[in-house]
Amino acid sequence: MEQPRPDMAPLKSKLRATWMAGDFGQIAKSYERGAAEYVARLDLRPGMRVLDVACGTGNLALPAARAGASVTGVDIAPNVLDAGRARANAEGLTIQFDEGDAEDMSYPDGAFDVVVSMFGAMFAPQPEKAARELTRVCRPGGLVAMANWAPAGFIGQMFKTTSTYVPPPPGIAPPVLWGDEATVQQRLDGKLAELRFQRRFMTFTFPFAVPEVVEFWRQYYGPTQRTFDALEADTQAAYRRDLERLWSEHNRATDGTTRVESEYLEVQAIRA
Repeated sequence: MEQPRPDMAPLKSKLRATWMAGDFGQIAKSYERGAAEYVARLDLRPGMRVLDVACGTGNLALPAARAGASVTGVDIAPNVLDAGRARANAEGLTIQFDEGDAEDMSYPDGAFDVVVSMFGAMFAPQPEKAARELTRVCRPGGLVAMANWAPAGFIGQMFKTTSTYVPPPPGIAPPVLWGDEATVQQRLDGKLAELRFQRRFMTFTFPFAVPEVVEFWRQYYGPTQRTFDALEADTQAAYRRDLERLWSEHNRATDGTTRVESEYLEVQAIRA
């Protein structure tokens, strides 16, 4: 039997607090290069209207603006938007950063030529609503592009490990289902003229060993920090050991540093 969905208002408030915790900008730096390469593959042209949904600190918005696009970023967490504005100002880039919900955006229908989201909209708790909004604000013939962590990839496995300690609310689909082709096709069905998938990898590189990497994520990544805070001391230790084991098993560096690749699904969809 299908699980009833929780009351969205307190859940959204909790999600907002989670993404405001820590300092997401420090995590975003670790895949900034991969994000720029992702934007380069979109072949943006000057003057294109681009919306970055769940934009974080601007990993997609900034390179899109450098390409000459007219860029808007929207995110549920105001502090990451402040960080994005500071980054844009430092480069002399004009980007509009708005506080908003990926499931209920304030923009008119068809307002953007390109709608993008990297590891962002996938965390919206009602994926059908997020899918509807992503396509709604994109003009007919425009591009909806996503990068979503794959269930079997490293980050997908990290989420799975975390959920064994703090299970998600009943009725909420795992975010990594956005990394499954069949699920994406079902969610976007009827809204698209064309849908393309490509499996890719994002590389995380840290100049320190695995235990320090886990502590880095505990300090700066809101979901990891909040999970630790929700656990008793002995369970925290077990959670830390499981994370260290996962990072160690995937670490490709042999010089005392850490280099891990995580699979994600690249989605490019043409709006009908």
